[in-house]
Amino acid sequence: MKNNELFCDCDVIHADLVENVKKNMPEEGELYDLSDFFKVLGDSTRAKIMWALDESEMCVCDLAVLLNMTKSAISHQLRALREANLVKNRREGKNVFYALADEHVRLIFEMGLEHIREKQDEL
Repeated sequence: MKNNELFCDCDVIHADLVENVKKNMPEEGELYDLSDFFKVLGDSTRAKIMWALDESEMCVCDLAVLLNMTKSAISHQLRALREANLVKNRREGKNVFYALADEHVRLIFEMGLEHIREKQDEL
């Protein structure tokens, strides 16, 4: 075996399986959007913000204090999360409060964290 890699030395064994999967594969645009979705989560600051918002709706000021960052830096990260439809906001007077966009986002984030914790427990 070369470089400890596992590979097949054939062309196609299960052509019907390959065709079925190919037929059901999402369109390229959807996969591109899915990739972008996970890229946005690939930043530790945004992950911290997501964790905080999973705990509670929060305003920029409170997030800045929690994460020991400037309001400007938090706003910049929130903009990326908002553009990716991961967070939503609501205005209350002069304050803007942020929360996770919906239950799907909450579940994806919590399941990802659960996966990481399970893998850490196995070590």
